[in-house]
Amino acid sequence: MVVPRADLTKIRRLVFVCHGNICRSSYADVLAQDIGLNSASFGLSTTSGLPAHPPVTEVARELNVDLTRHRTTAVGDFQARPDDLMLVMEVRQIARLHSDPRFDGLQIDLLGRYAGVPHLHDPYRLSESYVRTCLKRIDHAVRTLAILVPGTKAS
Repeated sequence: MVVPRADLTKIRRLVFVCHGNICRSSYADVLAQDIGLNSASFGLSTTSGLPAHPPVTEVARELNVDLTRHRTTAVGDFQARPDDLMLVMEVRQIARLHSDPRFDGLQIDLLGRYAGVPHLHDPYRLSESYVRTCLKRIDHAVRTLAILVPGTKAS
């Protein structure tokens, strides 16, 4: 699947999307908010109100990101806006968003593109070493987006 680059000039909010909203998208969302960006996150297969995955929370703490305030948002509870950039972790998640009419017309891109690694494999139940690698890649991507998408800076 060829994924066109997003038109970043029209974006006012970054929305991080993954499977459960307990690892990758939760980290990206909290980090983005910590550095002053408008952001949100949700999971394609989760229940709203759950905490981040404890092993990810622990590694995030080492990276100075506090995931203890994060609670999951299920796709059905998420309210999209026309100026959102949906940032998914895997190509198959693009297909899921395209199949949902609530996301028609929204821009979708791979978060990993902004860190030079398009696919960000789910760290759930993987080694602490991979969790750290994954979160560092997400950190790089989010900080790159902070530069490339000035319209997402919180007022």
